[in-house]
Amino acid sequence: MKAIEWLGDRVKVLDQTKLPQKEVYLETSRYQDIASAITGLKIRGAPAIGVAGGYGVALGALKIKAKTRDDFLKKLRPITRAIATTRPTARNLFRAIERMQKVAESAKDIEQIKTALVNEAIRLHAEEAEATRRLSQLGAGLIEDGFTVLTHCNTGALATAGYGTALGVIIKAREQGKRLKVIATETRPLLQGARITAWELKKAKVPFTLITDSMAGYFMSRGEVDCVIVGADRIASNGDTANKIGTYTLAVLAKENNIPFYVAAPTTTFDMTLASGDEIPIEERSPEEVTRIQGVAIAPAGVKAANPAFDVTPHRYITAIITESGIIREPYGEGTRKYER
Repeated sequence: MKAIEWLGDRVKVLDQTKLPQKEVYLETSRYQDIASAITGLKIRGAPAIGVAGGYGVALGALKIKAKTRDDFLKKLRPITRAIATTRPTARNLFRAIERMQKVAESAKDIEQIKTALVNEAIRLHAEEAEATRRLSQLGAGLIEDGFTVLTHCNTGALATAGYGTALGVIIKAREQGKRLKVIATETRPLLQGARITAWELKKAKVPFTLITDSMAGYFMSRGEVDCVIVGADRIASNGDTANKIGTYTLAVLAKENNIPFYVAAPTTTFDMTLASGDEIPIEERSPEEVTRIQGVAIAPAGVKAANPAFDVTPHRYITAIITESGIIREPYGEGTRKYER
């Protein structure tokens, strides 16, 4: 499954808002469409957002008409700004944009800039895919034969434009012949677990049970969960981790029930400029995502609803962070500095 694919002068994206009922692909040569797809969650997941952002900048650059290098770079800035404003929490997006800007500024002329930006976007995609493959291999070593693993939101190939993070670890462990079961939370308000994780697990033929978010504590308290594995959208230098809303709740429950809690993420998710999770920007999305499910109202008209898309899990609740470069444990500050790229 490919969340996003470069087709030479345009990008092909799987519209994840249509899953699991339909597999609908969008093709575009406009950076505005990529920005809209990121904002509208047609493409989602921190690593995949970063890849999409890189391709969006490349698409925009290909259509710039300028007579001088300086004029070209001036016209590139609103394109990178438009991509950067799509979603504020995922660190991978901003890393991708920073890389693209650096490449553009180092090229000598307009045609060289365009070629370099396309090549850099392709390279960025390949690096993220390889990073998720490697971290899945490393993380699978933490999964023992017979384990039941609880996971939250969606962290597979569709969220990473590669192999997967938390879900990649699970699928790799299964490929190694380990007998395991998965408990997948539905992940309100947009049901990425019910719609997408369940879809990917079915395709991978991994046994799983879908539960509502509020059922997790019940299964943990009964000894029916051996570990929890989640992804991440941004990790501060001290190991505090922002992930899909509800992750913090799971981490506290896991701690209470003496269950290992793992975070799986490529090092592009690290933000070494932030001392702690208190500094991570949290995206607030439309209240309608809470009051409606796929367009159908489930609450009375006019109801006030809050919709933070992410929460922050303090590092003290995290057993280990699984990256492509190694598995980090306390003290997290040393590990994040060692593996940052």
